This record gives sequence, structure tokens and C-alpha cells, in this order.
Amino acid sequence: MEEQAMLARDLVLRVCAGATELDPQWIRADGKVTTPFLVPRDRNLVRAVIAAGRSMGVERLLVCRTRPEFSYEPVTEIPLHTDTLIDLVRGWGPDPTDFLVCVEDFSAAVLITADDLTVAAGPADFVRELVGADIPQARAHFASRAEIEKTPDLVRAAALYRCSGAGPRRAPGPDLYERVAAGADRVRSGRAARGLRALRGAAGWTALAVAAIAPLAVSAVAAPVLPAVVTLFAVLFQLALLARSRTVAFASLLRVAALGALLLWPMGLAERAVAGALGADTYDVVPYTYVAVTVEEVGKLLPLLLLPLVAPRRARRLAAVDFALLAAASGAGFQLAEHLVTALAVGGSGGGGWFLPGGSELVDRGTGAVVAVFSGHAVTTGLVGAALGLAVVGRGRWLWALPPLAVLLAFLEHLNLNAVLAGAALHPASGVVLGLLGGGRLTPFLLVVLVLCAVALDYRLIATAAESTPPLPGLPPLAGLRRRARGRAVATRVRVPGDIATGFRRAALAWAELPVTLTTTLAMIVHELAACTIAARRGPAVLGDNWRFLRQRRANAMGEARSAGRPWRHHPSQEDLTRTARELARRLGLAATGGVTAMAGAAAVAVAVVPVAAPGVPAGEPGYALLALERFQTWFGGLSAFDAVWAAVLLCAVLLLLVSGNGVPRAHPDMRDFLRSPSANGGAVLGMLAPGQVVYAAVGLAGLLLPRSADRLLVR
Repeated sequence: MEEQAMLARDLVLRVCAGATELDPQWIRADGKVTTPFLVPRDRNLVRAVIAAGRSMGVERLLVCRTRPEFSYEPVTEIPLHTDTLIDLVRGWGPDPTDFLVCVEDFSAAVLITADDLTVAAGPADFVRELVGADIPQARAHFASRAEIEKTPDLVRAAALYRCSGAGPRRAPGPDLYERVAAGADRVRSGRAARGLRALRGAAGWTALAVAAIAPLAVSAVAAPVLPAVVTLFAVLFQLALLARSRTVAFASLLRVAALGALLLWPMGLAERAVAGALGADTYDVVPYTYVAVTVEEVGKLLPLLLLPLVAPRRARRLAAVDFALLAAASGAGFQLAEHLVTALAVGGSGGGGWFLPGGSELVDRGTGAVVAVFSGHAVTTGLVGAALGLAVVGRGRWLWALPPLAVLLAFLEHLNLNAVLAGAALHPASGVVLGLLGGGRLTPFLLVVLVLCAVALDYRLIATAAESTPPLPGLPPLAGLRRRARGRAVATRVRVPGDIATGFRRAALAWAELPVTLTTTLAMIVHELAACTIAARRGPAVLGDNWRFLRQRRANAMGEARSAGRPWRHHPSQEDLTRTARELARRLGLAATGGVTAMAGAAAVAVAVVPVAAPGVPAGEPGYALLALERFQTWFGGLSAFDAVWAAVLLCAVLLLLVSGNGVPRAHPDMRDFLRSPSANGGAVLGMLAPGQVVYAAVGLAGLLLPRSADRLLVR
């Protein structure tokens, strides 16, 4: 507070819309969590207010009365001591009055009315100290009290703070994705589910066996195909493991990868049509570079760009990292198709390296110099998706400079590869721009940086959606670290002058908020991992349910945060998600605890290709969808009938490995029944152990070996 004492009217005008109402504009700023509740004005309430202040890491609070007759009284600064606040309130006289307790930077406040109505607003940590860990339950309880008592003040408060049950907004209907998901749930709960799971497992292992032995059975196959499939799984697994805030299942990513692989054929035909329209030979420099790169870079993004059309409700629940994962999955599928048909026809591999594999280097065989570096379709397309996700979810104007930069880098990197393969080279100006953007070597690391930024952005938004998101089991960890970060942020924001230039002020406030964002992200990741560890001790079934709940919880939180007050659709429903959260808390031995209530200019750089002498590069290197497609057609046309059948079965097996049997198992056999009659339970075991589910089962079984001390990672 300034040296000159702040008057009560100044503080009230910043935070309140009236003596008993918080200002909606102040609430919307910084995504504050707001909860009204009914509680007696006693020592317990004061203790909770002081505890809420401690959760913000501050040493003092601002207190004032909110009624107009007290507007010219000075605001009182009090330390975080229960008796001090009680003595201050008693000093105002025997008649109850409305008063406000606020943090110094106005980021959190508690409005206590003369009646039992109290309203808390601020970060989720602040509100939890007052209403308990289950904020949605507290809001629903207040709404039901308002509906029962019909008191005008309570009804108005329930409507003003948008509590559940108070004037519900009409949610939009289900989209295609949700209808398909509902149909799949009905099939899983039907009588034929067990047999279908066993059939899926058997088909998956058969497909894996076919992919392994087909190169031995078909003499015309130039190279094994499993390395290309393993490369796809490896790159998507690494990205999914890094993207802790994702709401898309790994099985869905592999299905998108299958769609990306199937896009090789229409993209090859599109390249042939465009080259024909230009009157150029398909293997000239222009079709090999400009046409091929443009068609492929746009085509790889089609699954992501078409998602809002076929599943608009699901698209509203996407996190920022989901954009990167879906784009990378489509690029990885296209990359698999190119490498696969090239391996079948002329040999080759799926790309070396262990970190985001699938890239390639072109080396001049004469000099040994690296003439082109391509980080792979999965990485370049994922980079564009990550930039797009940050711009769409972050909603910052400067963030929209990232997608053009990412597109420029992906375009130049791909263009450089195809130009070298076509016996040409980039224009010197384009080469300089590519060099400034890393030349292809830095692209995987740039993708990692953008994904980490997207994770921080996602968890920051998820934290603001605590009003409708069921809490995770147990108390959030790292409370001391979060208190120190919030205290530093409050102290920094208080010192930022209000009369400096807007740009400098925003930069200073963003710098002050950065530690809070990072600590919130770290705490939520640790909380989820701790819950998974405790669930793993209780077996694969509990662990699988916990994994699904975490993903669905993040999706609904993102839907709430991105809706910005507009109607949106829960999936699963709010009631089902809350029921699942409480059931998991019971199964984990945890329960919710209660409070006092139970860049564009760079894109304009000229991109040109200059024909040069072709260096000696590997002949089997894929770089042109039409070339890969024509190689495959020529190879397939020369096969005997027996080999052609094997080749067709091989391609179907690869697609089957991508689209089926990669999700978290939903049904697990009872070990007691299995030991008594293993043959009768063989189908159940096969149903949960499709090739893509072995890792889930291994992690679940390994969790049974964890010590009992793992249960102490979280407390009630």
C-alpha cells in the first residue's frame, strides 16, 4: 500500500461492484476462481481467511468496510494473525457490517457480508483454504441452498457467480466424435465385448507376426518394414510423454497417424495433377520442390484442420499440446508411408537416432559434406501444430507470429531436402533464413521448447477452471514452493508503477507471474504422477481408470477455460466425471478435504530454388510423395500373385497395428479365477494384451511391487 493511506472507496472500486458483490470484470481478470458460501461469522471463518492469506505467501492483508458511509475511512493493513483481524472487526462496533479482506496486489479477496454470505475469489489455492478442496461441490451446495431458501440475495449471488444449478445455460448437442465414443462405450459394456477384445488381441499379434515375417516370405521386399513402424511409435511416444497436459489418448494419435499414412495416395495424385496443370514433367525441379513441398505441408495438416468440422465440441476441449500431437501424428503417418513404400521398393530405413527419430541427413558422397538436414515430417508438422496451439489457446496477439515462423521453417527445411534430391539448391537468401532458423538441426529442440511452453500454458488455464473441475485425489503437493512463488509475484506486482508505458507494465507483470506459472505447472504434474503411483500400487485396473480420469479431467478443464463464459459441452458429463473422481479418491484411500464449509515479416522472404549439379545422395531417400507412390506402383505391379497377396496383407497388418489395440485396457481378468481356470480366462488375457497394450500391462504389474510408502506421496 502507498505511503499515503488508501481510502476504502479506492479499494472497493477496484474489487467490488457494491457493498455485497464482487466486480465481475475484476473476477474475469487473470481467470480468478470464485465461490460464494454460507458460514457463520466466527473465529473459524477468520482462521480460514488468514490461512488463505498464507497460501498467497503474503505477510499482510488489506481490510476495509464496503458500505458507502465508510468510503472515506482508511484501509487497514493487518498481519496474518487471527486475533488482529478479530479485534479490528470488533472495534467497528456491535452491529455486523460488510467488509472486504484483500491481498495487496488485488489478486485475491474475501467479501464477508453482515449475513452469512461470504464470497471468495482468487487463485484456486486461495479459495480452497476457505471452501475445501472440492470447489465445484461447494458451489453446487450454495446453488441448492439458494434454490431451497429463495432468498433474493442468495439467488442473485448464485446467478452472478454462475454456480451450478442457478440458471443453467443450454449446452450444445453432441458432435460426431461424441456419438462414436458413446457407441463404443455401449459396445464395451455389451455381451460381445469380451469376445471382441479377444479377437482384437489375436488380430494384433497376427498382424505383428505378418509384419515380421512378410519380408522373409516376399523375396521382392528390399528391406524390413518393422523399423519404420517402430520409428513412428518412438517419435509419438516421446512427444506424448513430454506433453503432460495432453487430452488426446495415445491410441487416438496412432489412428491419426494411420490417416496421415493414407494421405500419401491423394497427395501424390494432387502433385501429379498440379504438375500436369503447369505443363511440367513430374520429375523436373519445380514439381519436385515447390509443388511437392506445398502440397505435402498443407496435406499433412488436414487432419488437424478438419477436426473442428467433424468434431467441433471436441476441438473446443483441446489443449495447446494436443495441436502439436495431432499434427505430429499426421506427419509421422505420412513419414511412415513414405519410408515404408520406399523400403519395400528400393530399400531404406525409418530414420536413425533415438531422439525424435525419423529425420535424415543428405551427404555428398564425393566430399562427405552434409548438404541437407531434414528433421522428419513428424517434427516439422508437429512444430507447426505446436505454434498453432499456442496461438489458438493462448489468445495473445504476439503468439500469432509463431505459426508463420513455424510454417516458414518447415517449408524451407523440406524445400532444401527436395531441392538437393532434384539436383538444385536454395536461393542464397532462402539459405540464410534457413540458417538463422537452425538449418534443420535445431528443429527437434525448437519443437521440445514449444511443447514445454504449451504444457505450462495448459496447466495455467486448467488451474483457472477449478470452479467446474473435480479435484485430484489428495492435497496438492509443493505447497511451500507455491506460497513462495505467489508471495514473490505479489511483492513484485505491488512495486510495478501504474503510470509507466503499457508495454513495459505488461512485461513487468508477466515476469512477475512467470514463477507462479512454472510452480503451478510443476505442482500439478507432481500431483498427477503421485496419484498414478498410488494407483499403480492397487493394480492395472485402478491405474487404467486413473489414467483415463486424468485425461478427461484435463479436457473438461480446458473446455471450461477456453469457453470464456460461453456455453460448451462436457464429455463425459459433469456428473459422471465427479462420480469418477470420488470413486477414485475412495479407491486410492484419499478424499477431498474441507475448509470452513464442509512473426509475419520473415515469412515474406523470397524462397527460390536454383538448379545446380546434383551431389551424390542416397537413391532411396524419400522426399517426394509422387515419386514414392510411383515407385510402389511399379514394384507392386512386378510382383507375382503370391507376393502381391502377401504385400497387401502386410500393408493391412501395418494399418491394423496403428488403429487397433493401443488404448489403455478397460477390462482385466481376476487373478484368482485365472489361477483356477487359466484356459477359460485366456481370452480375457488376450483382450488386455494386444501388442500396443503390453506396455500398459507391464507398468500396471510393476506397480504392484511398489512399497507401501508410496501411499504417503499424497495426504488427505
